[in-house]
Amino acid sequence: MNCRVVIVGFTGYQPLDIVGPHEVFVGASLALRLSSLEPAYAVTIGSLGGGLITGESGMRISTVNLPDPASLTSDDVVLVAGGTGVEAALNDVALVHWISAAARSAGRVTSVCTGALLLAEAGLLDGRRATTHWTRLDQLATGYPLVTVDRDALFINDAHIWTSAGVTAGIDMALALVEADHGTELAQTIARHLVMFLRRPGGQSQFAAPVWQPSSDHELIRTATEFISTELANDLSVSRIAGVCNTSTRHLTRLFKLKMGVSPARFVELRRMELARNTIESDPDLALTQVARRCGFGTSETLRRTFLRNVGVSPDDYRHRFSSVSLQ
Repeated sequence: MNCRVVIVGFTGYQPLDIVGPHEVFVGASLALRLSSLEPAYAVTIGSLGGGLITGESGMRISTVNLPDPASLTSDDVVLVAGGTGVEAALNDVALVHWISAAARSAGRVTSVCTGALLLAEAGLLDGRRATTHWTRLDQLATGYPLVTVDRDALFINDAHIWTSAGVTAGIDMALALVEADHGTELAQTIARHLVMFLRRPGGQSQFAAPVWQPSSDHELIRTATEFISTELANDLSVSRIAGVCNTSTRHLTRLFKLKMGVSPARFVELRRMELARNTIESDPDLALTQVARRCGFGTSETLRRTFLRNVGVSPDDYRHRFSSVSLQ
């Protein structure tokens, strides 16, 4: 497969919305080239008229003029970035028209973060499920009532339209696109190259537990990890997980170490840690005893020991450092 990926930018774009997916697709092409295969993706960053565009943080990036929408084919991907500049972009009739026209030719049209608002403005999300950054979910739902807004998903694939949540979720979506085109192994190779622990699945909550979970080809591992994701507050002993998977604890442990690189118990701890971390960040007033119960640690002391072991600071110190950080 050889396709173009056209990343659409505008003044006030969010830099990681562009750079993150760009590096995934370029990395995939490099990996395939090193394997003596044809490059998978020809990646360009475009804007109306081309030239330098300035991001919301002041970062400037060089772009080419967006191609004629009619030149796109069913193999091609259009990826619309987000950013605080989206408000002005929504009033750019030419840009919205280009996105609408591109969707009639390209095989897949995707968005990162508030780029979903541009897809909605172009009418591409009517009657579809979609998501965006959590701070803009109400805007998407209110402004575009024909869209079914999913308030939890990291990314959503509804037919040939893909939308993703804020910033780093664009990397998850790009990895999922690579996986759909070239398989799990290549997607995981790119994730490792980008120094990501594992890759997050699209249906995972924006807040629940964004640990990087690989998509496994092994049905038993899929069953186990999906069960763990929904039962973090409850008993997740190895024997219970093995029972759900209708296998022995010994076989489950062997498969986890082979396929995931960690034991089932360690995987559960990592999932619970991420849930606790994000719970503290998103709800800074929640008592640590409640955090502990909600995340499956039982007691605040167990939560404290686990934080110290994995993060190197106590939950209180973590809350002080990070809970006030805004994701606007």
